[in-house]
Amino acid sequence: MKFKTREDIEATLEQVFEAVSDFDGMERAALRRGAQVMRTDDLTVPGQGMAWHTTFQYRNRTRTADMLLKTYDAPHQIELFSKVSGIEATVDVELMSLSRNRTRMTMSLDMRPRTIPARLLLQSMKLARASLLKRYRQRVAKYAQSIEHRYRTTVHPNR
Repeated sequence: MKFKTREDIEATLEQVFEAVSDFDGMERAALRRGAQVMRTDDLTVPGQGMAWHTTFQYRNRTRTADMLLKTYDAPHQIELFSKVSGIEATVDVELMSLSRNRTRMTMSLDMRPRTIPARLLLQSMKLARASLLKRYRQRVAKYAQSIEHRYRTTVHPNR
């Protein structure tokens, strides 16, 4: 099952990439939501090969996820691979400069089942695909707005 959307952001390519690749900030956000996050690599700077192991509650069950940063092509692309409860998911973020202060972000999520229960879960998700796609697009749009807001407040504080 694949979801894909794109958003145009009023910020430079470098600023959007900086926000999208703020892995420390994403770790802190997951911790605030109750997840346990542990880095499993020994890299000192962000790059290909970063890995995490997380544990979190979802639908009254404890889930574990292993994530690996497969592609880190600054400032154009990030690809994150994860395994969660029999589902392998790939999140791909591509950035393209439209002008000096405008960037197009294309974000896609591709999920593939690797177990029978995961196949059943994805099959039920396919029935609700329209509403899930709508929520996915709304969340990506909200994230793009937060990046835009961060840029406006740091460069143009009067806007």
